[in-house]
Amino acid sequence: MITHAFIFARGGSKGLPGKNIMPLLGKPLIQYSIEVALKTIGIDKVFVSTDDADIATVAQSNGAIVIERPTELAQDNSPEWLAWKHAINWVKEQYGDFNEFVSLPATSPLRGVKDVESAILRKSNVGADICIAITPANRSPYFNMVKESSNNLIELVNKPDNSISRRQDAPEVYDITTVVYVANVEFIMKNNNLFDGDVTSIEVPKHRAVDIDDMYDFNFAESILNNTLNEDD
Repeated sequence: MITHAFIFARGGSKGLPGKNIMPLLGKPLIQYSIEVALKTIGIDKVFVSTDDADIATVAQSNGAIVIERPTELAQDNSPEWLAWKHAINWVKEQYGDFNEFVSLPATSPLRGVKDVESAILRKSNVGADICIAITPANRSPYFNMVKESSNNLIELVNKPDNSISRRQDAPEVYDITTVVYVANVEFIMKNNNLFDGDVTSIEVPKHRAVDIDDMYDFNFAESILNNTLNEDD
């Protein structure tokens, strides 16, 4: 079983320009994902797919192999799944076939090695096509999430069979995180969506599930990391 890790990092980010290499407590953001990948048992090689020269330089200096991503796969509206397929084909051409694909987005710097190892093990044990990471959701479509209906009225996104007066009585729901994705290479190449196959998951706590999209997220992640370091001292 050959397993490779991938980090997909575009140069263009409207929410937080240059975020993938912004210094987070003195380290470029993408370095956190590379370091976790290199420490994870079972991962053979670590690749960074990017269209940006500065990101490529940081990636190489931290031990990752750079894949030059085509411009058409690095736009705001470019499906990342296509970048996944491009990276898989590139690696097969350069290094040969492999079985397992692990994606570790740079925007989730608070993940731990145990999260990645747990996802790899979970997928194997369940026999699923892909394993994703989830975290408990703050809102529920059965209780406090609404949509517009008609005549300027609103209604619950999902109407339960029985009236729910407490959140605790609603079905438990989760947010998908960007902590980790583990998939069969063959599944990715033959499909176009996470839920085209059998999906399993691992649950991660909220403090490790922060996904950095803007400066608020960045500052929040920095605060959590600071608190963690202070607790370790």
